[in-house]
Amino acid sequence: MEKYLITGGAGFIGSSLVRNLVSREDCNVLNIDKLTYAGNLDNLRLVESSNNYQFQQMDIANKQQLEKTIMEYQPDYIMHLAAESHVDRSIDDPSTFITTNIIGTFNLLEALRKYLGSIPESKAKKFKLHHISTDEVFGSLGAEGLFDEETKYEPSSPYSSSKASSDHLVRAWNKTYNLPIVITNCSNNYGPYQFPEKLIPLMIINAMNEKPLPIYGSGSQIRDWLYVDDHTDALLEVIAKGKIGETYNIGGKCEKTNLELVELICEILSEIIKKEKKEIKDFKELITFVDDRPGHDQRYAIDNTKITNELNWRPKESIETGLEKTISWYLDNKSWYQKIINNSYAGQRLGLKGVK
Repeated sequence: MEKYLITGGAGFIGSSLVRNLVSREDCNVLNIDKLTYAGNLDNLRLVESSNNYQFQQMDIANKQQLEKTIMEYQPDYIMHLAAESHVDRSIDDPSTFITTNIIGTFNLLEALRKYLGSIPESKAKKFKLHHISTDEVFGSLGAEGLFDEETKYEPSSPYSSSKASSDHLVRAWNKTYNLPIVITNCSNNYGPYQFPEKLIPLMIINAMNEKPLPIYGSGSQIRDWLYVDDHTDALLEVIAKGKIGETYNIGGKCEKTNLELVELICEILSEIIKKEKKEIKDFKELITFVDDRPGHDQRYAIDNTKITNELNWRPKESIETGLEKTISWYLDNKSWYQKIINNSYAGQRLGLKGVK
């Protein structure tokens, strides 16, 4: 059985990846996660008792512990998702983003140099590191065009700058030390188990509780939306078939302004409630406009051509089907998000420290 080590596997995207891998039963999975505010073992209840899954709480900023774990587990593949990932939080406290996203990635790369030098050549030739990143490293698009694998980096926030730095480190370790790597940059993810500070779950939860639906600025910012399970399917295609040293962009081919997205959430939520024969509300009346985020990028959109042509991957979910699944999940799992609201995040606005 092949052995996968997943960093950040208790987070939103990481837990989707872990659930996907463990369900395949032809691999062993070690999940290491620091369990910061967004790392949640409740995301993994479906697999926690599986014989091919194990969890270890760890901070990748702890170089010695990371090296020890890699040496002992002897992975065939590492998929690196551990990262601080919210732009607003990076505005309030950039230091944690530097520590985890840059120093943590450096520690991982150095640990892998030692590991690959200590194992048989046949095993080292099979090994691959998959570094998972974001389209935010590219900055903001104009009204036309798409991000492709050749787009230059122009990060705008402390978060995207830290991810850009980690991407550059991974590429440098490939070119300088021949570390076998692949990189992916994805568009905005959504789906079940997403931490409530992010736009889609925040809108769903606020609407269900008849609270205001805050939209930054005019709501004209455009994002390309990708259902999380489609993303993790793509990640597994890349780790299996992606070429060493290559980058693959992963997008949902679904551009929406933030206002259009929130209005669609309101419409789908009303339809679901209607089917349940409950009182129908006009959730759009809850939409409110608030001061924009500092340095807010206007538009992101991904060109999927490379991963589609080379690896035959395409997203399965449309924005409508993906949102319907997501909204239904939050309606059915109130206890999951209520625990978070009670303990670590009550829906307050973040990122205000950057407002002058």
